Amino acid sequence: TARAGLLAERKHADPESSYTAKLYASGTKRIAQKVGEEGVETALAATVHDRFELKNEASDLMYHLMVLLQDQELSLQDIIANLKSRHQ
Repeated sequence: TARAGLLAERKHADPESSYTAKLYASGTKRIAQKVGEEGVETALAATVHDRFELKNEASDLMYHLMVLLQDQELSLQDIIANLKSRHQ
């Protein structure tokens, strides 16, 4: 996807000017930590039925998950294919 391509490009950008590049530079452990943090924030937003905040937190979660997948040389398409294969 275009978003995945942009994330891949940002991997080599200047960490001083790109949050995505800064995440990549911080390493897999930090990226994974951000996925966990955003997952908790997403779940909490859902429990208080705050749809606006849920949408924002889910967006943050998806972004950080996509960065983590890219860091691990996986794509969203890989995950979708895996989900489809589970239900055949």
